[in-house]
Amino acid sequence: MKPAGNKKAETKVAPKDTSSELAELKALVEFLKKHEVAEFDLDRKDFKVRLKFTQPESAHASSASLAELARLLAPSTIAAPVVSAAALIPAAAPVAAPAPAPPVDSDAGLHIVKSPIVGTFYESPSPGASAFVEIGDKVQKGQVICIVEAMKLMNEIESDASGEIVKRLVSNGQPIEFGQPLYAIRQG
Repeated sequence: MKPAGNKKAETKVAPKDTSSELAELKALVEFLKKHEVAEFDLDRKDFKVRLKFTQPESAHASSASLAELARLLAPSTIAAPVVSAAALIPAAAPVAAPAPAPPVDSDAGLHIVKSPIVGTFYESPSPGASAFVEIGDKVQKGQVICIVEAMKLMNEIESDASGEIVKRLVSNGQPIEFGQPLYAIRQG
């Protein structure tokens, strides 16, 4: 048993008009969902919010929706203590994973070269150097067609089919996933 003199006094200040502030937060959450914003952070003196949403990779916010977001976040609109975002979002069924991307013109018999690892795609051996392959180039099975950097190691990716490069499916410097399509090759 502790002596009564060692107790610390705790003071809790009740927030002013939290119902209107919660309504503003709910409106913000709905706005972010509507405009498919994947991640959002707001940090002010007495207010912090971090929201993450699961969305398809193609989702992005337009400049018009960003202007509306700026209007919603004007300094005079939100002034509340930290509130859990989970309390604001109604429980929903789990979001289904987006459908896999359709194959690139499978009717034309194109072969898709896929990334064997996760990393960053590079079309050339160094910045400023010419690309390993260009659209229209003929490649042989085993020929280096790009590099994928993973954990500071440069991994040469070889073509697993002979033919003509028809399409590059990723951008130089783009992060890529395991199994992600890199090139379409017309075999022959």
